[in-house]
Amino acid sequence: MCSTTTVPNSNTTTFSTLGIHHLGLSVPDIKQTAAFFIEQLHFRQVGEKPDYPAIFVSDGTVMLTLWQLNKTSQMVNFDRRHNVGLHHFALKLANLEQLQHIHQRLAKLDNVDIEFAPEPLGDLPIHHMMCTIPGGIRLELIA
Repeated sequence: MCSTTTVPNSNTTTFSTLGIHHLGLSVPDIKQTAAFFIEQLHFRQVGEKPDYPAIFVSDGTVMLTLWQLNKTSQMVNFDRRHNVGLHHFALKLANLEQLQHIHQRLAKLDNVDIEFAPEPLGDLPIHHMMCTIPGGIRLELIA
């Protein structure tokens, strides 16, 4: 869905996008990855396509489509320094207290690798953390 405007005295139409509708992630175990988003980040399942297979989860703002890999024995883990593709994605939290709370929860999980704990993002008045979630996807949480 795009917003369109016609420029006066021109045959040109300008447009702008309205944000991400959804983000599709291929993962080795969609049930495990969906459970992470539902149990740890309070997303809810908003759909499923068992024959594909895919599970759709949302926090009410962002929707994620989790796609099941066909042959996990042949999968290649993403290397952010050598592969084209999703380096990471970031989810916004309301405040630093929420960021610190979720960091403490995630740090206790065996299937989450904390890359770094909440820290200031340069000189900006925000903090962030980075982790790898079930399925091998890098997730940044930012407040």
